Amino acid sequence: MKRRLFLKNAAAGLAAGTVSAPAIAQSQPAIQWRMASSFPKSLDTLYGTGELFVRRLSEITEGKFQIRLFAGGEIVPGLQVLDAVQNATVECGHTAAYYYIGKDPAFAFATALPFGLNARQQNAWMYYGGGMQAMADLFREYNCIQFVAGNTGAQMGGWYRKEIKSVADLKGLKMRIGGLGGQVLAKLGVVPQQIAGGEIYQALERGTIDAVEWVGPYDDEKLGFHKVAKYYYYPGWWEGGPQLSVIVNLKKWAELPKSYQSAFEAAAAESNVHMLARYDAGNPAALRRVVAGGARLRAFPRPVLEACLKAANELYGELAQKSAHFKRIYEGWNRFRSDQFLWFRVAEAGYDNFVFAAAAPAARTKK
Repeated sequence: MKRRLFLKNAAAGLAAGTVSAPAIAQSQPAIQWRMASSFPKSLDTLYGTGELFVRRLSEITEGKFQIRLFAGGEIVPGLQVLDAVQNATVECGHTAAYYYIGKDPAFAFATALPFGLNARQQNAWMYYGGGMQAMADLFREYNCIQFVAGNTGAQMGGWYRKEIKSVADLKGLKMRIGGLGGQVLAKLGVVPQQIAGGEIYQALERGTIDAVEWVGPYDDEKLGFHKVAKYYYYPGWWEGGPQLSVIVNLKKWAELPKSYQSAFEAAAAESNVHMLARYDAGNPAALRRVVAGGARLRAFPRPVLEACLKAANELYGELAQKSAHFKRIYEGWNRFRSDQFLWFRVAEAGYDNFVFAAAAPAARTKK
């Protein structure tokens, strides 16, 4: 009798459990946000990473947390995403923080600094080197919280109508370039232009600018730069590992249930991995195509790189005098960079230099 009573009560408990689980899930609120992207829909890596983010967030929350993504210019211009999030015009945005160095040059640390960290080192700094904490105070002043959500890997040095054989060839050059790289080049006579991605081709085609940098061959081919400028330079020393971010209005973030906040962070982290992998997979074939189509691949001459490095170090000293945030963040970032460069010279560079050189004869034989 007692055994039958025990089994009856146990069965009732299990039944109650199976009913209560969906009830708990159903108790979570249905939330609908809008996200402004800085990028055009034609770029399936940059804009596409935003699409991945909102899809994964919806899947994790079983459709309860929905974010509608808008391309650059649909709600706000691509270079005004931070303003839109700060003012709660939209709840969140997908952007590159260095677009906003006009507000404070320290925003560059959340994307890239000239001669700075590569993609892996940037991730290491943000996740485990104090980067997230260092940037939090700055973003908080703009009523935002920031999450790592993408990286392009080392970029190319851009497309030019003429060859760059010396520092003198930079003088008077009108170039579309974002971030602090433009300020470095300005010291060497370049006239930097900040133009959103969807507007660059027309400016280059009309001759409004003489050169343009964007990302690398996968995106550059889609934007058609090789059709109007034939010299393709490397490396993009101003963006060794440029990070993208999802930024969120602080008040809206605080209103989210903790489980939704965790889902949001997980979707951002997956987006970060996804973007870099997609670029690494797509760039080799795209580079072959643009070269086959007439692009002339060139390395920046060493004297040009050395002059740019000197100008960058001068700029950092100047910015530290102008921005308390830049000074505060630069000191820790620079120590971290030195340690990373030491480590990467030992194992990573040693491995890369050998295998790349060893593979070169095989590649020539196949041709």
